[in-house]
Amino acid sequence: LDQGWGMLFRMIEAKQQELGGEVYAVPPQYTSQTCPKCGCTDAKNRPRQAVFKCVNCGFEGNADCVAAMNILGRGQRLRACGELENTASAQVSRHKPSSSRNPSKRLTARSATQ
Repeated sequence: LDQGWGMLFRMIEAKQQELGGEVYAVPPQYTSQTCPKCGCTDAKNRPRQAVFKCVNCGFEGNADCVAAMNILGRGQRLRACGELENTASAQVSRHKPSSSRNPSKRLTARSATQ
C-alpha cells in the first residue's frame, strides 16, 4: 500500500509540473476523528464506521467527508503559513507550467477554493 501512495503522489507531482500550481501533502492522522467545526479530536467522535458526531459540539457528518474537510484545512493552513501545528510532516511542491505545443495540454491548475 505504501508503494501505491508513493506512486500516486509521483503521478500527481508530474501532472502538477506539466500544468503548474502547487501540491501539498499533509499528514492524515486523526483527520476522521477531528471535528472541523470546533477542533475536538476524540475516537468517540466516530460512533460507527461512516458516521462522525462530535462529542464536544454535536457537529455531524459522514466520516470520509469530515476527513476531507480536515485535510483541505491543513493544506490551506500550510499554504497560508508555511507550517502545520501539531503535525509530524508535510511536503510542498511548486512548479510553473511547462510549455506545450499541444493547446489542449495548456490548462490552468485551479485550487479547490476558487
